[in-house]
Amino acid sequence: SIKRCILSVAQHNIGGTSASLITDSGHRRASLCVPMLGDVDVDAFIRKHGLSDDAKLDLKSLVEGAVVGVGKRRVTVRVPATTANMGPGFDCCGMALDIWNEVTVERAVSFSFEIEGEGADKLPRDKSNLVVRGLEAAYKFIGKENEVPVLRYWTKNRIPFAKGMGSSSAAIVSGILAGLAIAGFNLQVKGEEELLQIATAIEGHPDNVAPCIYGGFQLGIHNGKRWYTDRVTLPHGLMCVVFCPDHITETSAARDLLKSQVDLEDSVFNSGRVGLLVAAFATNNLHWLRTATEDALHQPQRSSLHTHLMPLIQAALDAGAHGACLSGAGPAVIAFTGGRAGDVIAQNVSERKELEVAEAMLAAADKIKCPGQVLITKPIEHGGYIVSETVSYDPDTRRHRIHYVQD
Repeated sequence: SIKRCILSVAQHNIGGTSASLITDSGHRRASLCVPMLGDVDVDAFIRKHGLSDDAKLDLKSLVEGAVVGVGKRRVTVRVPATTANMGPGFDCCGMALDIWNEVTVERAVSFSFEIEGEGADKLPRDKSNLVVRGLEAAYKFIGKENEVPVLRYWTKNRIPFAKGMGSSSAAIVSGILAGLAIAGFNLQVKGEEELLQIATAIEGHPDNVAPCIYGGFQLGIHNGKRWYTDRVTLPHGLMCVVFCPDHITETSAARDLLKSQVDLEDSVFNSGRVGLLVAAFATNNLHWLRTATEDALHQPQRSSLHTHLMPLIQAALDAGAHGACLSGAGPAVIAFTGGRAGDVIAQNVSERKELEVAEAMLAAADKIKCPGQVLITKPIEHGGYIVSETVSYDPDTRRHRIHYVQD
């Protein structure tokens, strides 16, 4: 039955790239024309041609067991939301949040893009989507821009779209990670941070992409030659209360409001507060955040676009938040609270302030007729990662008994 399946697949030309089975020593063990198909393609072919049960098993075993160099047939990637600027750290400070998008990419006969969740009614489903652009940028970086395979994409978006919580950066980073995995290529991190270079080339600055890649609180700069980022210690127990208005904001519109030149006094104001922001996190002196999240370079200018910004910041501070600021370019407003110990659902709410802060922010928003919702989350220490991959290794090698487990 397996010969019948292989012959049938070849005769009907359902596409893909042929593969060979490779032995541990690198010698070709068998040369079989096995199309690089995804699960959906194989199932569709089985239904179309009415294959017997034995033939189904043989065909699936053959396709799933094919070794395609070092590349992958199917990968699933998870990437976190991020909050950028954090008050005074314009275009350089950002932190990963425990809200995740998931992207699955699979080799296929024809291109398709499916979107579920946030932004499903607004995001493009063609190759202009930032996930695809990120994947293609990865192939270009490794010198294989003309070898991008035909792929099928599925995205499950939980990160609020166009709210200032890093949905664009998440798309870019997920595409790059998926592209590297599909291609079977690794990048240099130490001394090069190649993944960061690819992502910032698309995004333009590291404040969102750096924490999306590495997690935690990242402080990113350009050292004259390349982008560079380093981790700032996260204080234990920190909680993030994020008010997300129902309306969206394009980052470009919010950036157009900013001055091309800034006053020396404003520059000194922000420089001191960025230092205080880093010190507050590194030393767990969260009460410093009230001052450390103040800004003179972008929030006052953007408050004409985000009329809810200053009232919500004040409401959060009055309710006991340590600090509050615009999240990225907005319109989301983020407040920082403490007191978390273990799982918050199991902890006595009187030990923490996030619910009081959330209620106060909603009340302030309702008062000025700015509808929205509040997301309560926490910082996350790790960035984007590959959840699963579909690749088979020769059973005669040890490699098929080694598995990466990340979830």
